[in-house]
Amino acid sequence: MKTPWRLALVAALLLAWFVFSGQAAPKRPVARPQRVLFIGNSLTYANQLPLIVEALAKAAGDHLETSSVTFGGFNLEDQWNQGSALRELDKGGWTVVVLQQGPSSLPENRADLRLWTKRWAERIRKAEARPALYMVWPDKTRLGFFDAVSQAYTLAAADVRGMLFPAGEAWRAAWRRDANAPLYGPDDFHPSAAGSYAAALSIYGMLFQRPLQGLPAKLTLRDGSVIDVPPALAALLQEAATEANKKFGKP
Repeated sequence: MKTPWRLALVAALLLAWFVFSGQAAPKRPVARPQRVLFIGNSLTYANQLPLIVEALAKAAGDHLETSSVTFGGFNLEDQWNQGSALRELDKGGWTVVVLQQGPSSLPENRADLRLWTKRWAERIRKAEARPALYMVWPDKTRLGFFDAVSQAYTLAAADVRGMLFPAGEAWRAAWRRDANAPLYGPDDFHPSAAGSYAAALSIYGMLFQRPLQGLPAKLTLRDGSVIDVPPALAALLQEAATEANKKFGKP
């Protein structure tokens, strides 16, 4: 039988081992580095969205490299026929390829989105990457079409077992918190800086499965430009993107 002083000594040694070995503070798991290609139009290149996602990842200690092929007004069929995005894809080394076209709320546009998502997904998987859909939003005069936009992108992602970044739903979650959140830019279709920040939060959160609360409201992008969202609005958008990702996102 062990004497009491020996038991106390064993307990003290065990306590010291836990403290000095770092067992009391488990390390945050390291996410897989990501190389992400964005294929889209002006809703992707407005406010340098891919670079905002990069900056959020950097601020959180995650490794992300992005590239993009974007043309104003293009849909996925236009991108395929133009060829630049295919050539960039075929360079290889991508982990995720993000596809985006217009709202695609009308039945014929939804069918087009689903058809060309399938075609792109075959090529993306051949390049050993995973397809993802960046859900956008309707223009301000067509807010009643939000459900149709959300459904179109959700179906396209499901068709190819791809990821879904529900940026449009993050906007709606933000407006449920503050109906005056300034997410549209001057033309009431393209995003303001805050609108792109909200979309980037959704994309970053889905890529890395990280919490969004506490991320910086002011970001310096790789090209030297700055995104500066009022801190209270940034906190609201972080909550909104978290809600949207949990409810609608496909990781």
